[in-house]
Amino acid sequence: MSSQWYNIAMKRIVIITGASSGIGREFARNLVQIKETDEMWLVARRKDRLEDLAQELSVPTRLFDLDLTRPEAIDTIGSALSSEYCVVDTLVNNAGFGTYGPFCETAPERELEMVDLNVRALTALCALVLPKMDNKSKIINVASLAAFIPLGNFAVYAATKAYVLSFSVALAAEVADRGITVTALCPGPVDTEFAKVASNGARQFVLKGKDTATVVTRCLKDVRRGKHISLIHPQWKIMALLSRFVGRYLYARHSYLNDKRPSQ
Repeated sequence: MSSQWYNIAMKRIVIITGASSGIGREFARNLVQIKETDEMWLVARRKDRLEDLAQELSVPTRLFDLDLTRPEAIDTIGSALSSEYCVVDTLVNNAGFGTYGPFCETAPERELEMVDLNVRALTALCALVLPKMDNKSKIINVASLAAFIPLGNFAVYAATKAYVLSFSVALAAEVADRGITVTALCPGPVDTEFAKVASNGARQFVLKGKDTATVVTRCLKDVRRGKHISLIHPQWKIMALLSRFVGRYLYARHSYLNDKRPSQ
């Protein structure tokens, strides 16, 4: 009796967290144009915004209205992945937030939520997708220009993004032999809702924020070039370079005294 083998092509999916606005939404709009994308998974808390975004996209979408600070949210995505015959083409870990103000004046619960989202959830999602990736796959972890040096009035946020940067570069080295690209996007000010959230509404817009479309487009060019760190504007590159020559404590002290950010 002869045996027959059936070549069933696995669908290629893109997963984007923090997809309801800002940089995450822009990644969805760009990545949908990649021919290998068969389905897009959009993750965020605001279901109505995810539904609006899904209407724009030309590929099937799967919406996960989840709060990634909760461990069960990661389990939900993990269960969905384990039930799919798929390859994760791209993971964009964009979900994250910051808080303005001195550490001793901010709510500890809020700071710990930030650690859960910016660090734990990002790390957990990388662990979930790697077994589902192939030699064309990519991970984009959104860090920050704040990752390069400690910041007063922004202590926990800068520390979480320093983790994202360090983890991303180390992970890139570990998975290079598999052909997987890992890139840390390290933006400075970008025109998103970040400042509104970080200031509890006291500041509506990021000062001198760059356009999200430009940030994402140039980041994807860096990804295609295999870059491990994406600093897309010359002034951001200069600031990252100069951080190597500034005392870490001195800069943290300077930013604490001179870079007050509004909060309520």
